[in-house]
Order: sequence, then structure tokens, then C-alpha cells
Amino acid sequence: MQASHSDGEYVFRYHACRNISAPEDDQQGRKVYSGHAPSSSVLELEDNENVREYLVDARGKQKRTPTLVHQAIRKTLRDQPDQFSILNGGIVIVTRGAFVDDKEKIIRLDRPSIINGSQTQGELLHYFEQFDQRPDYVPSIKFELIVTSDDDLIAEISIARNFQNDVRAISIAGRRGQLDALEEAVQSGFPKAKLRKSETDLIADGEFLDTEKIIQVIFALLPERMMANLDNKIDPSNKVFTYSQKTRCLKLFQRLVEDGPGDVYRCCLDLAPIAWGLYQDWKAHQGFRGTRIRSIERDDGMIVEVPDGVIFPILAAHSAFVKQNANGRWVLQKPKMLSDADIIDTAKQAYMEIAGHNPQTMGKSKACYSTLMRITTIYAKLSVKTAA
Repeated sequence: MQASHSDGEYVFRYHACRNISAPEDDQQGRKVYSGHAPSSSVLELEDNENVREYLVDARGKQKRTPTLVHQAIRKTLRDQPDQFSILNGGIVIVTRGAFVDDKEKIIRLDRPSIINGSQTQGELLHYFEQFDQRPDYVPSIKFELIVTSDDDLIAEISIARNFQNDVRAISIAGRRGQLDALEEAVQSGFPKAKLRKSETDLIADGEFLDTEKIIQVIFALLPERMMANLDNKIDPSNKVFTYSQKTRCLKLFQRLVEDGPGDVYRCCLDLAPIAWGLYQDWKAHQGFRGTRIRSIERDDGMIVEVPDGVIFPILAAHSAFVKQNANGRWVLQKPKMLSDADIIDTAKQAYMEIAGHNPQTMGKSKACYSTLMRITTIYAKLSVKTAA
């Protein structure tokens, strides 16, 4: 018999259940239970508190193929369902409240969610669907039930319990709400934009923007004095890491959020729509037509995609034009005397003479960044003199 639920209450049927709360749990008003249940009891549980969903049915049009983990779970369910409870790690559930009825062998749960075990639940759903919800054998499953009303603790438990499964940092940042303000900032320039906040948010179909890439291009555009305050281990004149180290960029941004709304963080939010728009413009800039840069993707002579290795030194060079306006907001003020053609000519020279026609080499070459930065710095100084 499957579990039932209504109005946020979920009736969870079990075989055995034991209170394993520690003294610290009792002091904090928490409860922890452990036991075994028929696997049908977990089929309809939500996983909205989990930092990762069932990856085979990830959000988006493209579905991923089963991983080795998924294949192993399927093999156990197919060949040895009677051993499933000892071969599988089970499921961790969090709930705001629980009433245990040991006579009926049920627990009434208040707004429960799986926080570890979405992959197991997904494979169980697949297993039950194969038999039209009535398999000959219903395997048992181990469960741990954590009862708490502390939403912040629920988030931290979800993150901590999933580290063993190599959860992507993007899922952790999204679950902690560290990307919400960034999304709002991007939406000021791109109203329909939705940032990828979980590894199950697929960007291939265009529904979600590449959040890590957005952070990378923001850091590439940061002016040098803001870069100097970003991390004391960073050479503010060397922005190679913005192209080559996306995980580091994400972690640096997470730290900015955790430290509070400082100058660098506010600068990043101001620059978010500017940097993303600039990246999009250069990604398919028709000024590259006729440059004979082989790594650029073309279609009927039109520029379709310029490699990031070529674009990032160009973006970094634009940081010379980032200023604070009279209202204290960070803006990009590129002088009219500098044309995109001048920048492209310099980028082409760096690509051929320094990077040896290799876009990856260009993206990782400090010399290529410096070559472009020298040009924009000169124009930035000239524009100040002209204005004076």
C-alpha cells in the first residue's frame, strides 16, 4: 500500500521505526528517527528541499542518460530486490512535524521532503512504473527522518548530506539563496532571464542562463581597484583566472555574498547586466568577419560564435572604462574615439603572434590580456584629458 497525503500532511507507512535523537537534538527541539519502510512509502514524497533532483529527469527538454549510480540501483531492483534495503544507502527525509503511530505503523508528516536520496526515489519510481505500480515484490528501504521547523538548518542539512554525492557548487549556492540578488540584477537588463541555480537546471534549451559564465564575465569586467579587493591572493592586473577557473569564480562570488553588501559585491551587481550584454555582443560580433581567425564559427560568411578564449581578454580590457557615475552606480563608459575594429585588430594580433592561433592559449595568456589592456588604458586616459 502506498503512502497517502493531503493538505501538507503525508501518511508514511513503515515496518520499523526507532527514535535515535541525540541529547543535543532534544535540547534544540529536534527529533531524529531511523527505520525501514516499504519502498512504496517514498514514491510520492516531494524533494523540494533537496539541493539535487533526480538527474535523469532533470528540468529542461534534454534528459540525461542514467549514470553508473542509476544503473547500479536499477540492477539491484531488477535482480536482487530482496537485498535492496542492505545494498542501498536509503533516503533522508526532513519534516516540520511528525506524529508516530506505532500501533498502525504510520507516521503523519508535516510538509516532508527528501533531502538525500532523490536518485534512489527516481529509480524506485522507474521500477514501479515498469509493473504498472504493482510489482510482484515491494522492496524495503532504509530511512532517516529529521524533524525540525528551522528552515536554515534544513538547507544546511541538505547541503551537508549531499557532499558525499559530489553536488555541484552551483546547487549549493542556489539552495542558500546566494544567486537571487544576482538574478534580479541581470533581469534589470534582461527581464526574462532566469539563472541556473541547480545542476538540474539545463541551459541547453535556453531556459536558463549559465550562472557561472555570468560571474566569470563580471569578474573579467571588474575595474582593477575592485579586483584588488576581491581576494588578496589575486594579482589585480592578471584576469586569466576569470576565463580558466569558473569554480573559483563562483566560490569568490559566494564569499562576497556571505561577507555582506560591500563595495565589490555592489559593483558586481551593477555590472551584471552590462557584462552579460557585452559578452553576448562580442560572442557573435560581425566585426570579426574577414579576420581569418580559424577558430571562429561561421555560417554563410556570418559570425556565429567567437571562442571565449578570444572574448575574455577583450572583456577584461573594457574594465578600463568602468566608472562610478554621479549616483554611485558602476557603469561602462567607452570613449567614442575607440572603435570595436581597433580592439579586434589588437585581439587578432595577440591571437596570432602570442597565442599561436589557439583560443585556449589566448584565454590563459596574461600577455594577451596585457596587450589589449594597454590599448584601452591609453584611450581611457585620453578620454579623461579630452573631457577636462
